[in-house]
Amino acid sequence: MIRRPPRSTLFPYTTLFRSREVELCIECIEWAKNEKRAFLRQSLESRLIALYYDTKKYPEALQLGSVLLKELKKLDDKNLLVEVQLLESKTYHAISNLPKARAALTSARTTANAIYCPPKLQAALDLQSGILHAADERDFKTAYSYFYEAFEGYDSIDSPKALVALKYMLLSKIMLNLPEDVHSIVSGKLALRYAGREVEAMKRIAQASSQRSLADFQTTLTNYEKELHDDLIIRAHLDTLYDNMLEQNLCRIIEPYSRVQVAHISEIIKLEMGPVEKKLSQMILDKKFNGILDQGEGVLIVFENTTVDKTYESALETIQNMGKVVDSLYQKAKQLS
Repeated sequence: MIRRPPRSTLFPYTTLFRSREVELCIECIEWAKNEKRAFLRQSLESRLIALYYDTKKYPEALQLGSVLLKELKKLDDKNLLVEVQLLESKTYHAISNLPKARAALTSARTTANAIYCPPKLQAALDLQSGILHAADERDFKTAYSYFYEAFEGYDSIDSPKALVALKYMLLSKIMLNLPEDVHSIVSGKLALRYAGREVEAMKRIAQASSQRSLADFQTTLTNYEKELHDDLIIRAHLDTLYDNMLEQNLCRIIEPYSRVQVAHISEIIKLEMGPVEKKLSQMILDKKFNGILDQGEGVLIVFENTTVDKTYESALETIQNMGKVVDSLYQKAKQLS
């Protein structure tokens, strides 16, 4: 019987370029097939799925994952099954198929409940749960709880991913409109050891959010571009936060006016006219306020919100109900006769 080698000895190639690593992994899989080493092949295929995910080859990752999952479900290697199901959830999330991502994660957690789950794998499950709660339901309160669990799990094994979980914790507080909690979290005993540019970037975003300052927000995005833009999860939610802040600021600025120049709004909000004009057009179409843009004069005309008279609607509803009553009485009278 072939013993399965330790996972740590299988992949000493992390310093290679990803493309070369994929090629090397495929060669190893072919060798394992020829030597009929099933457990080694499955472990290598799991690694290949992770490499496909890292290199954004999502169709290949899903195709290989589907075949491997069918095989693993017939065997008793639950740990590897959980890893592949988790990778499948991550891949579906990357292509914005949130229902399938959630289904794959549910399967992974169900399988994990039946076995001893190593801290690193459990932390990865918690991290993915938090990401999906934030992306799918915008439930940042629940997401924060999962991110905290993931942070503690990664911190207990000194994993560098603890910093990622910490950043997502801070992001959740910002999205919950609780930026003041960010300072207390980063000052905590566990988080102090992770102080650096990554955490400082999130602190600056929280400060800009607290002050509703779009200029500070944009400055932070520019100064900490690598820390904020390289992470797709943070970038997506910060885009949403920026849009919300921009809408709130625009509504506050135009509230006292019935007619105001777009240039004046741009000057107050400290943004160029183009993006401001585009956002105002979008807000009008989304019925965030009632108005029109006169682009010839560069003026925004805001109309007062008129209350809709519901007398006619109520009268029609009453007539319809009376008609139903008369029809019902007619049917009963017909039965009696």
